[in-house]
Amino acid sequence: MSGQSPIPLLDLKAQYTTIRDEIRFALDRVLESQRFILGPEVEALQSEVAAYCRCRYGIGVSSGTDALLVTLMALDIGPGDEVITSAYSFVAAAAAIARLGAKPVFVDVDRRTYNLDPGSIEGRISNRTRAIIPVHLFGQMSQMNRILEIARRHKLVVIEDAAQAIGAELEGQRAGSTGHAACLSFFPSKNLGGFGDGGMVTTNNAEIAERVRLLRSHGFRNKYETERLGGNFRIDEIQAAVLRVKLKYLDLWTDGRRRNAGLYREMLGNCHWVELPCESSNSRHTYNQFVIRTNRRDDLMSCLKAKGIGCAVYYPIPLHLQACFTGLGYKTGDLPVSEAASSESLALPIYPELTPEMLQRVANAILEA
Repeated sequence: MSGQSPIPLLDLKAQYTTIRDEIRFALDRVLESQRFILGPEVEALQSEVAAYCRCRYGIGVSSGTDALLVTLMALDIGPGDEVITSAYSFVAAAAAIARLGAKPVFVDVDRRTYNLDPGSIEGRISNRTRAIIPVHLFGQMSQMNRILEIARRHKLVVIEDAAQAIGAELEGQRAGSTGHAACLSFFPSKNLGGFGDGGMVTTNNAEIAERVRLLRSHGFRNKYETERLGGNFRIDEIQAAVLRVKLKYLDLWTDGRRRNAGLYREMLGNCHWVELPCESSNSRHTYNQFVIRTNRRDDLMSCLKAKGIGCAVYYPIPLHLQACFTGLGYKTGDLPVSEAASSESLALPIYPELTPEMLQRVANAILEA
């Protein structure tokens, strides 16, 4: 490392130092109020995030995973139903489907965007299919127009997993506003991250919004009157207050991530053994991760870590080959694009506080490898 400081994959301290005073003021506001559950901070955050996503309704919940779970519950997805989703993703969507007794049906992804391949969907639709959950992976929207057209023909519901893609756009549409409902995550590592777990369901459908609102708080219409079996899926006031501060800076931070992605493209444009991320035309990629791929992934990862450069694999095992889904009957070779992505992809530091000099160090380490 020659005495140089490490470059972490993500540095939340660098972000916090720029907004410390605002965060502390917001936290003090909550502490002085002594209102911690579903108070004015949550109400305001719901309105602000819904407006940011160009959507009518926002319902704050306890995590991105719970956003998926409560949305499926609101749509009465359960035993005997099938839900189509991506094989190359975090496990949350597939797990939420399975927890309700429904069957996740895995579909391969587009090789360049890593998002659900619309051309692979119709062959997996059966008379039990109820919904499609496209995952907007790494900060880039799925081909929603094509997916929604398929859903319309087959009378299916579309739930966007937008956990990694708040602020992303494609063809003038913003993540969180195109499906019947969408699910956001405010996990600390996300582009809009809290100081713990949190999430939100966004929708333009008043009935879905009302059902989610009911289910997130034990199904209470009135206190202690349980209308539907729900759960405790509420976001708290402290997380909402933190996120309201951060939301004001989200576009600035996204611009920083996009700027850094552009610098990586300049620095690594002639590195022919590394494939850089694809950014679809007419899109706004928010780069929750900057994912390169190479058939020398593991060697490259070792080289970078030896030089103090943070990197990570998203995701080392595709979902159809995870042990928890063995009973579904998938085998190696069934979804080859997802399997190749799991063996070749590597995420590099992309957070907006990186300097051009830090980016050059990362690029040089890759070129030297």
